[in-house]
Amino acid sequence: MGTAQTFQFIQYGVSEGLATLAINRPPFNVLDIPTMAEVNDALDACALDPSVKLLVITGVGEKAFSAGVEVADHTPDKVDRMIEVFHGIFRRLQRLPMPSVAVVNGAALGGGMELAIGCDMVLAVAGAKFGQPEIKLAVFPPIAALLLPRLVPPVRAMEILLGGENFSAEDAKAMGLVNRVFPREGFAADVHAFLAPFLKLSRVALLSTRRAMREAAGQPFEAALGRVEGIYLNELMRTDDAKEGLAAFLEKRKPVWRNS
Repeated sequence: MGTAQTFQFIQYGVSEGLATLAINRPPFNVLDIPTMAEVNDALDACALDPSVKLLVITGVGEKAFSAGVEVADHTPDKVDRMIEVFHGIFRRLQRLPMPSVAVVNGAALGGGMELAIGCDMVLAVAGAKFGQPEIKLAVFPPIAALLLPRLVPPVRAMEILLGGENFSAEDAKAMGLVNRVFPREGFAADVHAFLAPFLKLSRVALLSTRRAMREAAGQPFEAALGRVEGIYLNELMRTDDAKEGLAAFLEKRKPVWRNS
């Protein structure tokens, strides 16, 4: 069973625990203000859906995941609204209870690369290009300036942001920005095979683990450990699934998740 919501510039639906949000403006899937507003609406719906275990963000077609934010929306009369809706995506991704996976089916440039690295995991098709070319327009990408130094060594982040040159999905994987690179032939099947094990797990365990990692990030050790302990003892260990998982292991049987 699945659910779907109608949008003009994106596709969004939920099926068997997997929410899929696809930018639907091929061939380049450019993010203009109306498109980003729809992304935010879909993320709000996803966050409140008790059936979702995992969110995938991708693009329609094979040419581009997204070539970035519409340049025309950077003009003085639009830039404040553009930043509001664009950064609203990342505020929502940070708050999202469930893990997110970017499935980079083509070029991820500018705001498109930022959208990919704003997710918890990234899968990419072989040959896909990544890049932050904003410096060549005498501007910089605020989200990448924030996230990249947390994801790759600062010297690499500096090279990417100051140089503005594209790099391959294979290079992105080598520097730790991408989890897997799959060939174009069989890409959908390989993505499915990567996602399938997550969808077999307990929803509450997935959400609790993601929350623990997010809340501990950047905190001093004692403060971080206190937050993680609180989530583990006061929340996760009181759930039906935690009790079921431990019992199933001891009884040498397959667990039956209630996702609660």
